[in-house]
Parts: sequence; C-alpha cells; structure tokens
Amino acid sequence: MQSTSDSFKTASVDSSEENKDNFTNFAAGMAKAKSKIQISNRRASFDYEFLEQYDAGIVLVGTEIKSLRAGKASLQDAYCYFANGELYVRGMNIATYFWASWGGHDPVRDRKLLLTKRELRHLAQEVKTKGLTIVAVRAFIGENGYAKLHIALAKGKKEYDKRATIREKDVRREMERN
Repeated sequence: MQSTSDSFKTASVDSSEENKDNFTNFAAGMAKAKSKIQISNRRASFDYEFLEQYDAGIVLVGTEIKSLRAGKASLQDAYCYFANGELYVRGMNIATYFWASWGGHDPVRDRKLLLTKRELRHLAQEVKTKGLTIVAVRAFIGENGYAKLHIALAKGKKEYDKRATIREKDVRREMERN
C-alpha cells in the first residue's frame, strides 16, 4: 500500500511540474507587442550625415508619456546640447495631453537624456569638434515600455551633398522599378 500511495504522490507532483513547464513555455512564447509609436525626424537625414548613433532614455514628467504613446510629438528642429555634464534635448514638442486636468506639462520644455557616462564623455568631446552636432532622429517606446530617443552625432551636409543624396535616391528608385 505504501508503494501505491508513494507512486500516486510522485505522479501528482510530476503533473504539477509539467503544468508549470507548460505555462512557462506558453509565457515564453508570447513576445511583448512591438510598439507602433515611431516619431521620426525625416529632415535630419537630409540635412545631416550621421556619424554615430545612440539610443537614449528620456526623462518625462506627468502626462508626457501618455501624449507620446498617443503619437502626439514632433522632432522637427530638435537638437541636443550639454549643460553641467548632462545631455538635454531642445525643440522636441510633446503636445499637451487632452484628458489632463491641472497637472499638464509644458510642450516644448528641455528634456534630459539618459546615457552612460562613457557615452556622454565621448559625445561631449566630439561635439567640441567644429561642425559636429547631436540631432534627434526618432522617438519610440522601447520593449520595456520606456520612452527612448534615437540620437545621432552628425555633420551638416553642404548643398552639393544634398543634391548627390537626391540623385542617389532617384537612381535607387529607378533600379527598383526595373
């Protein structure tokens, strides 16, 4: 009798472990939904040549994240600058949240960017070089749900560089058509 009850106990334990394994496999198979929020600065790639690119976190307050998730933001004329050894983005417009009451935010305030110390030091040295700047390229919501800003160390293009870029795009379109 003891052997029967022992085998019954082990069988029930095995089935609960199998259920846990099945649940774990099921949960592992479910990937987080990819964010559809992609606010881009298309003009930046036309005006600048990107040398290095980084993804930085953005420090947001109050209803800014809700507006960003709703896609109510603009990166036109957005650029980054250093103040007290920290990197900030200026010119990024996050519209006020429609459902906000008294705790609204300033749409065009400067926002702090989060990067590692090594990246900040490297960018600070590079920006001191004449002709280089840091531009905001794309704002998005990362897989972990945090707001991110894709920035690039960039060099301004001359007028003839812009014409060459247009020519290359036209040639590429013709090749795809044929």
